[in-house]
Amino acid sequence: MLQELRLFLTALQFFTRLPVPAWVGQSAEQLNQAARYFPLVGIMVGALSAASLWLFAQILPLSLAVAIAMTTSILITGAFHEDGLSDFVDGLGGGYTIEKALAIMKDSRVGAYGVIALVLALLMKYQALVELCHAYSALLVAATLISAHSFSRLMATSIMLTQRYIRDDDTARAKPAAQQISKLSFAIATLTGMASLVLLFAAGAPLVNLIGAVFAALVMRIYLAWRLQKRLGGYTGDCLGAVQQLTELAFYLGLLATI
Repeated sequence: MLQELRLFLTALQFFTRLPVPAWVGQSAEQLNQAARYFPLVGIMVGALSAASLWLFAQILPLSLAVAIAMTTSILITGAFHEDGLSDFVDGLGGGYTIEKALAIMKDSRVGAYGVIALVLALLMKYQALVELCHAYSALLVAATLISAHSFSRLMATSIMLTQRYIRDDDTARAKPAAQQISKLSFAIATLTGMASLVLLFAAGAPLVNLIGAVFAALVMRIYLAWRLQKRLGGYTGDCLGAVQQLTELAFYLGLLATI
C-alpha cells in the first residue's frame, strides 16, 4: 500500500503543481508506473475545479464562476495538458514529415495553429459548461467536472496501451511518464475512470446523457488514435495532452447533445 501511495503521489507531483512529501522521491521507473493513477489525479483536479465552481456560484454570476473553475484546473496542472494540445496542433499543422512535426512540437514557441486550437478549445469548453449549468443542478455539474477530468485522462492512458512512444530524445520531460503502460497499470486506471462515471450517475445524470458523454469521448479518442498512427506512427507526451483536452471537451458536448 505504501508503494501504491508513493506512485499516486508521484503522479500528483508530475501532472499537477500540488505539493507532495519529500519522501516520495522520483525515478524514471517510478514515474512510468505512476501513470496508472492519471485518472485518479483527474478526479482530484476535477474536484478542486468543481469546488471553486460551487463556491463562486454563490457570490458571482454563473458565467464567471465557470471561468474561475476552468482557471482553477489550469493553475493546478500548470496548463500542462493545454500546452500539449497547442504543441500537438502546431506539429501536425506545420510538419509535413514525422521529423518536422516532432521538431515543431518540441519547440517552446507557439505557432498560429496552436494558438487558434487552444483558444477554440477553451471557448467551447467554457460555453459547454455554462450551458450545462443552466440545464443541470450545481451538484450535477460539479460531478460532471470530476468525471470529465478523470475519464479524459483514462482516454489518454489508453493511447499508452495501444500505441508506441516515438520520441527518442532522452531530454523529453514527459518520456518516463508517457512510455507504454503495462496491462496491470491500465486496469487500475480503468477502474478509477469508470468509478468517476458511477459518481456522475449517482449525482443524478440520466443514463442516456451519460452514454452520450462516454460515446462522444470514445469517438474523439478513436479519431485521435487513428490520426496519430497515420501522421506520426505513435504518440508523444504532447499527444497525450491533446487527447486529454479534446476528449474532455467531447465529454461535455456529448452530455449536452443528449439533454
